Amino acid sequence: MTEPADTADGMVYLVGAGPGDPELLTVKAKRLLENGDVVLHDKLSGPNILDQIDADRLEDVGTRGHGDTTPQSYVNERMVELAREGKTVVRLKGGDPTVFGRGGEEMRYLADHGVPFEVVPAITSAIAGPEVAGIPVTDRNHASTVSIVTGHEDPEKAESAVDWEALANTGGTIVVLMGVTRLPDYTNSLVDAGLAPETPVAMVERATWPDQQVVTGTLDSIVGAADDAGIEPPAITVIGEVAGTRDTALEFLATTYE
Repeated sequence: MTEPADTADGMVYLVGAGPGDPELLTVKAKRLLENGDVVLHDKLSGPNILDQIDADRLEDVGTRGHGDTTPQSYVNERMVELAREGKTVVRLKGGDPTVFGRGGEEMRYLADHGVPFEVVPAITSAIAGPEVAGIPVTDRNHASTVSIVTGHEDPEKAESAVDWEALANTGGTIVVLMGVTRLPDYTNSLVDAGLAPETPVAMVERATWPDQQVVTGTLDSIVGAADDAGIEPPAITVIGEVAGTRDTALEFLATTYE
């Protein structure tokens, strides 16, 4: 086991921001954001959360326009550097830190360099995003299973690790994170694998943010609907019968963020 390095009482917290509404932060996440020396944040943390943090404590290490992305190697090294300066570092991530957020990679890097850290879980946007739009990811009448997959895999992979054919045959709900640009690919793959073209689909863009937008359709119509609505990342795609229940829920849903 690696012995902790001389970090002068520095500490790194890998904190989940949840879907983005400040009122959905955990109590612990809120406290750390108020008291941390430095907040290394991505672009999915939500503007209303970041606006409540002093600008001089914020460091943007996320994806910027035109595909300009902070290298993960820089983020890793920056966390270690700040901790060794004795800082309390909050590494803020949209959703939950370990759901397609590279939290596992960062945990291993910190451990390998002897830097103490703690993980502060949060509700993943894969569940919260559909919920706030009136879509339960499971429902006793429609779906007893839910599969959460990424629509944006490591481009250096030789082939996709997502078995769309298996997902089509599993049934239940399929939730795709970071899947806007590849929407035509995986909807076609699911249809080719036998999932009915009329299967309901919903896309929730910027869930719980001030400009949240939701579009609905089916496997064979959602691409056109998303294009017409101008859906852009970040957005969550929900595929399955639960997506077809939204209209009923909206009649009584008090807060839709739309």
